[in-house]
Amino acid sequence: MSTALTASSPAPVFDVRDHEHDDVLRLVERAFDLQLDRASVVYGESGATEGFRTSRDTWARIERRGHWRISSASWVGLEAASTIQGVKKPDWFRATTWADAVRNVVWRADEVEFISAPVVGDLATAAGLPDKWWATARESFAALATHQTDRVGMAQTHFTKRISEVFPDVDTAVDEWTTAHADVHWHNLSIEGHLIDWEDWGKAPRGLDAATLWQSSLPDSALADRVQREFSADLQTRSGKLSQLLVCANAIRIANRRGRPTPLSEPAKAAAEVLLQELRP
Repeated sequence: MSTALTASSPAPVFDVRDHEHDDVLRLVERAFDLQLDRASVVYGESGATEGFRTSRDTWARIERRGHWRISSASWVGLEAASTIQGVKKPDWFRATTWADAVRNVVWRADEVEFISAPVVGDLATAAGLPDKWWATARESFAALATHQTDRVGMAQTHFTKRISEVFPDVDTAVDEWTTAHADVHWHNLSIEGHLIDWEDWGKAPRGLDAATLWQSSLPDSALADRVQREFSADLQTRSGKLSQLLVCANAIRIANRRGRPTPLSEPAKAAAEVLLQELRP
């Protein structure tokens, strides 16, 4: 369905955390024929997204973007992920989009299954996850890897660019491609094993999801080792090692840009030295 708002002049980038937009929430309620629990709101980090528990005991995710971004595959990623089988994730039910000329943005709202389990979030919680959780994660990653799609989660050109910015003398040609979530970290996994936030999924080098989870675990060496053991089948392949080198390069590049080490950059440097020895002839 589609609704358009009118305006006489464009507005600056709209932050849902700071600016009134009850008209947007009311429109979502009418479109989905439900009520949003305003007290349950959870905001995204950039002020572009928010979520609410609904009167139907579902979850409504609302996102705003500039008009120039609505052609991106990520705009329909959550909807497209509803075709994936064998992966523990929230079910998708419906969506609505519309142009908002007053705020110079477009809006998208999705109604999805409400997941009561909180996200893992921090390394201490991750370190205490039971064996059953890891088994569920392995099953989800394996099922996702075999899903056929024409979506692109990580293209070879971008993969090569990011690695080469930090490690210029590495052959980055990927020899194995699978389907990946492409944004796996501890804030995108629930304590019951659900994978959430499906904007960026698509074809990617084998091992990318395990590598990004490993990267987010680097400050805790025991946890990082656990990720390595649980996903060794992917991480010990050539593409898996290149994926690890990619996330190391990302961590190092961020630290260089900030001009100081980060909790990820120092263990990433140490890990990259080993990976480079293994990848170079």
